[in-house]
Amino acid sequence: MVEDLIDVTIRPATVDDAEAIAQVHVASWRQAYTGVVAEDYLAGLDVTSRAAWWREHLGGATRGLRVWVAQDEGRVVGFSSLGPSIDEDAERNTLQIYTIYLEPTFWGHGVARELMRTVLSSVPDGAPVTLWVLAANERARHFYRRNGFTADGVERLEEIGGERHREVRYRRG
Repeated sequence: MVEDLIDVTIRPATVDDAEAIAQVHVASWRQAYTGVVAEDYLAGLDVTSRAAWWREHLGGATRGLRVWVAQDEGRVVGFSSLGPSIDEDAERNTLQIYTIYLEPTFWGHGVARELMRTVLSSVPDGAPVTLWVLAANERARHFYRRNGFTADGVERLEEIGGERHREVRYRRG
């Protein structure tokens, strides 16, 4: 059950949001993956380099990328991104949710649900949507299942911080 539902504003991201997105990205990773991903890797996540990456991609480096931010009282507290699937077996119209992250203090308050609604409302009728999630991230897997996604049986190993982690693909539509 969601407690203290927060009224956020969801809007398209701009290049000016890169720093705030990077801060949320790093904070979320450090909280969500503690005990899963190597601690030295998490400690080494750098907001400055992540912000530069986001500036480049928000500026048009990734064709078809759409990014939204969730704001609470003018402050970015979450973000999500969607674009063409990069999976080799994807159909031409398959879209992929690349990211959905929140500032950890906003977990459990309905913000991710609002971001997901916004993302899914932008998907053309009948277009399948996929996403990848670390198998060990049960909180995220539960969230995706609640939002109509199911594991489709495809898995991969992803190297993060010098270790290999199993990821599971989820699909909707």
